[in-house]
Amino acid sequence: MDATKFMLDEKDMPRQWYNLAADLPTPPLPPLGPDGNPVSPDMLTPIFPMGLIEQEVSQERWIDIPEKILEILSLWRPAPLYRARRLEKLLKTPARIYYKHEGNSPPGSHKPNTAVAQAYYNKEAGIERITTETGAGQWGSALSFACSLLDLECKVFMVRISFDQKPFRRLMMQAWGGVCVPSPSEETQAGRAILAENPDTPGSLGIAISEAIEAAVTDKTGKTRYSLGSVLNHVMLHQTIIGLEAKKQLELAGEKKVDVVIGCAGGGSNFAGLAFPFVADKINGAEIDILPVEPTSCPTLTRAPFHYDFGDTAETTPLLPMYTLGHKFVPPPIHAGGLRYHGISPLVSHAVKHGLLTPKAYDQLDCYEAAVLWSRTEGFIPAPETSHAIAAAIEEANKAKEEGKEKVIVFNWSGHGLMDLTGYDAYFSGKLINYPLPEEEIEKSTAVLKNLPKAD
Repeated sequence: MDATKFMLDEKDMPRQWYNLAADLPTPPLPPLGPDGNPVSPDMLTPIFPMGLIEQEVSQERWIDIPEKILEILSLWRPAPLYRARRLEKLLKTPARIYYKHEGNSPPGSHKPNTAVAQAYYNKEAGIERITTETGAGQWGSALSFACSLLDLECKVFMVRISFDQKPFRRLMMQAWGGVCVPSPSEETQAGRAILAENPDTPGSLGIAISEAIEAAVTDKTGKTRYSLGSVLNHVMLHQTIIGLEAKKQLELAGEKKVDVVIGCAGGGSNFAGLAFPFVADKINGAEIDILPVEPTSCPTLTRAPFHYDFGDTAETTPLLPMYTLGHKFVPPPIHAGGLRYHGISPLVSHAVKHGLLTPKAYDQLDCYEAAVLWSRTEGFIPAPETSHAIAAAIEEANKAKEEGKEKVIVFNWSGHGLMDLTGYDAYFSGKLINYPLPEEEIEKSTAVLKNLPKAD
């Protein structure tokens, strides 16, 4: 019988993370403070522990993974690489489709790869509690899980629309000891200001980030820090264990060349986790199409400008060089809550600027159609975010069929959809609609950038 799963032993787990910043054609632009000058590492200490700050600014290609982190990751890692043989057969494609299955972690997504690392470095620094935000709830549940194993308190500000749509994610956080509140909330000055202006707001990741940072920096004990589940360099770093494992597993599958690498992209972490080790190959001459895939309702990479912008609505973060729809942007309440962010990772943005990545955007209904097709062939029910990568993989497989070419397609199956079935219910009952973001809304939301530094 032809192999479907390609497995590694625990001893084969990568023992170092890969840092793309070391290999980019030009150095990434630095984050800026409110005075327009580059942010120094010591300026970040009220928010992050020094171990993570050092990784954030590092230019080292390889960074060792501490044994304690590896010990916890071994609960579910190495994650399996699957070949989607049933989908290939249905599509009648000459392409070989592989997917890295990140839904086997206890919270059901790729997010614990960095949650465990961030909780570890906070614990080592003597921190007792962590605040964070979450969109669809994958990150909030992952950090609650990690904090429970490392004896830390965890408070999660969850985007209100997802808090209402995805109650089981909140219950997962509670099961692991996390405290979850809908954002915007009455607990912070940032939240109260937003609610006073718009009591019915669905919320946004930018707002939730503002609340989480405020809750951390105003804690008088000094024992609270903030944690971010995507966007920042150290988060991208921790996720590269995905792509490093995948490369070993593709060798087990007998593949000598990869043609297409795909991941859905909101803040950029699961995409970067799979893609960055392959971007290194592309920098060194390999011919690979690398596709970050986003929703048409939040088209950061495909339609937004590259500019310095705040990471949050209340303008409390440093200014980051990234593709952005503007930090005041409140995205439409599509069900792919993890992809509703106004900006995206500076490292992902920098790679796009250099032509190393080819961003694509898909409508919500096309993604759900792909998710249902996937569920009825491969069996696993994907998260709405993951469905974007599936839609792109199907399109690439059909393209290979039209061209009559054998291709190797690899994508990141970033999380299961068992906590997201209300979205499937809305799709099956015909309640979902497509909402490609109108150009006038982009012009309106990006107007806040005119007084901020350009990222030239």
